[in-house]
Amino acid sequence: MKKLLLICVLISFMSCDKSDTIVEYEAIPIDFTIPSNFPALQYNLDNNPLTEAGFELGKQLFYEGKLSANNSIPCAFCHEQAFAFTHHGHTLSHGVNGGIGLRNAQPIQNLAYQSEFMWDGAATHLDLQPIIPLTSELEMDETLSNVIEKLKADEIYQDAFARAFEDGKINSENMLKALSQFMIVMVSSNSKYDKYVRQEENVQLSQIETDGLNFFENKCASCHATDLFTDQSYRNNGLPVNPMLDDKGRFNIFENQDDLYKFKVPSLRNIEKTYPYMHDGRLSTLEAVLDFYDAGAVDNGNVDPILLRADGSYGISLTAYEKESIIAFLKTLTDNEFLQDERFSEY
Repeated sequence: MKKLLLICVLISFMSCDKSDTIVEYEAIPIDFTIPSNFPALQYNLDNNPLTEAGFELGKQLFYEGKLSANNSIPCAFCHEQAFAFTHHGHTLSHGVNGGIGLRNAQPIQNLAYQSEFMWDGAATHLDLQPIIPLTSELEMDETLSNVIEKLKADEIYQDAFARAFEDGKINSENMLKALSQFMIVMVSSNSKYDKYVRQEENVQLSQIETDGLNFFENKCASCHATDLFTDQSYRNNGLPVNPMLDDKGRFNIFENQDDLYKFKVPSLRNIEKTYPYMHDGRLSTLEAVLDFYDAGAVDNGNVDPILLRADGSYGISLTAYEKESIIAFLKTLTDNEFLQDERFSEY
């Protein structure tokens, strides 16, 4: 009799459906501190409080192929951690079925301190930014409704959303908020430069790095401003128009002639690792970038006046040593702690 009872109990236990287990919201907050040399947050955390479960869900979604039409192209495909979450070695982003995007994949770092996103500012809130690559025919080629249906059918995501959000719903709002939580935590603020300006660990710059910082402040910092190293403006820097793409930049958003060929000033953090450079990835090295500013800018009809020189040409005059030292300084912006942070890694 006892043996029969034990068998019945085991059968009953083994037949328990997973749905019998109640998964509840886990509001364990993440301690988020703004680095002392950083500007104020632009993202309103009151509308999307950071929690451990929300961050983990966002990370899971970032590496999830189901966000694409062929179930194999995640966000991480074009955003690799070792290269500050850029598409290493590719001039333009790649997508499903061999699709090639129109622009170079931007790094993902310090986005909570910005209010507009993409090279042309097409997204005005971090929660909305992922919609653009997700629905692009050349990138992930999916729809929000299809993604949500795929996630709803997955028991792992059923539990993950229940833990991450109080209402537990698998919907586009919560999916995008989870992705934002992951990206908000992705702060790069521990480079050699950061430790130098915050006077941490007795870090000092070398002579050539110090010279580079001084030259940078005199010749570059008007656009690459603050310790985000971008003033977040849109500027035409005199790049010759790429005839294969004819990308009009910010003009595509509002069709304002004043925005023709303007692109958002990129952050220079981890710039050593985010090559190739410019919105279309046409320049492969930092040396090539500084050579362009020194002697390669052209009058494409709307160049930023800040680049106009006394002789009527456009650019930033740089000596060989200025270029060398500025590059030495830019390499102090490499944040290896961020690039190797296991919190952001898939495995």
